[in-house]
Amino acid sequence: MGGKKRKVTSMQNPYVKQHERNTQAASKRRKLLIRRLSVFALIAAAATWFMLSSLVSQKERLEEKRAEKAKVEQNLSQLKRKESILKDEIIKLNDPDYIAKLARSEYFLSDKGEIIFNIPDKKEDDEDKE
Repeated sequence: MGGKKRKVTSMQNPYVKQHERNTQAASKRRKLLIRRLSVFALIAAAATWFMLSSLVSQKERLEEKRAEKAKVEQNLSQLKRKESILKDEIIKLNDPDYIAKLARSEYFLSDKGEIIFNIPDKKEDDEDKE
């Protein structure tokens, strides 16, 4: 068995020819199937990549919107505090006694018989010493 090679002759009858054609057709179908599956896999991979990239970009935009929302909510709370302070100021400005007190302290106005003394602040004295 080691040194001799056998020579086998193929038969040329219709059955063998049909079998060879069937084998070639099966091989061709297998190649076409592999090509179709490769194209499908490529399309599926591209679709998956597109969906994942969309998901990532939407997540980034969502995080940006959340940060923006937090900043706007903080700004809203500051504006609400300022609004309440201004409403209190409006109420106070409708009081004649408050207006008189404000005029005396801010514009150095006085009532009849009052004398205004200007006393320097301690902060100004400390700055002058330096």
